[in-house]
Amino acid sequence: MNILMFTSAEAKSTFPVATVLLVVLAILGLAFAVVFVKDLMDHKDKLEKDTSFIVTFIIGAVANFFDTLGIGSFAPTTSALRFTKQTEDRLIPGTLNVACCIPVIAEAFLFIKAVDVSPVTLVGMIVAATVGSYIGAGIVSKLPTQKVQLVMGVALFVTGVIFALQLAKLFPSGDEQSLVVGLTGIQLIIAIAVNFLLGALMTAGIGLYAPCMALVYLLGMNPKVAFPIMMGSCAYLMPVASIKFVKEGAYNRVASLMITIGGVIGVLVAFFIVKNMPLGVLKVLVTVVIFYTSVTLFLSATRKKEGNK
Repeated sequence: MNILMFTSAEAKSTFPVATVLLVVLAILGLAFAVVFVKDLMDHKDKLEKDTSFIVTFIIGAVANFFDTLGIGSFAPTTSALRFTKQTEDRLIPGTLNVACCIPVIAEAFLFIKAVDVSPVTLVGMIVAATVGSYIGAGIVSKLPTQKVQLVMGVALFVTGVIFALQLAKLFPSGDEQSLVVGLTGIQLIIAIAVNFLLGALMTAGIGLYAPCMALVYLLGMNPKVAFPIMMGSCAYLMPVASIKFVKEGAYNRVASLMITIGGVIGVLVAFFIVKNMPLGVLKVLVTVVIFYTSVTLFLSATRKKEGNK
């Protein structure tokens, strides 16, 4: 599926709702930017000296390039930050949310009006994810490192299993011929409830894209519908969650700033320059990365637990 080939003609039914969603999103994004910039200015003399501006810029550009293609950025960014030792594990959830906030908002502006999806389904799932993130951020930002590692390890492992099963054709990967672009009744309730949970998990540094895609596939909708739903969900929930992380100081400021800058560039390059991308190989690599990160997080949490005995 070439996700960059969606046409505006497919979005006729959602144009009014999409316009309202984007106006509200712009306001949320501006509110987050004000809080983020103010915090950076207030702590300009206390920025992390062990975090590389160049390395984190590259991480942001590469991860968000693939994020725009639907691969997701949280797992690769987590792995890259840990491999290059750019920040403490405790700060990774907040850093991921704050750093990827503006790049994901950029994705939402590019995709929400580009794909036809039921307004009720789109708005319902976006609101659910946003509320979930608001509740989750206040809890996750105060969790000790070991618990964060365990939560991230479990969720990343589950995500990796879903990806692996999709690659092995043992898990629904979507019907591109499906004409279903919205849900009703019990299916809509399930979609909203699950997206609420995914929104909460986002604040633990767990990417929403893979499980949201799986949800859309399982409910029988056209795979294209996943893009505005997952990007819209993340774009709405991330400013809400990120503001709380910023106010708690539970994030790496240098990494967040540079990943944001590199991320916006990566999003624009992916959307406007890349026309055809073989996602099969990329999904294999990302699946490996997800499992690797999950195992390393489990090992780190186990070592700290043994060290506390």
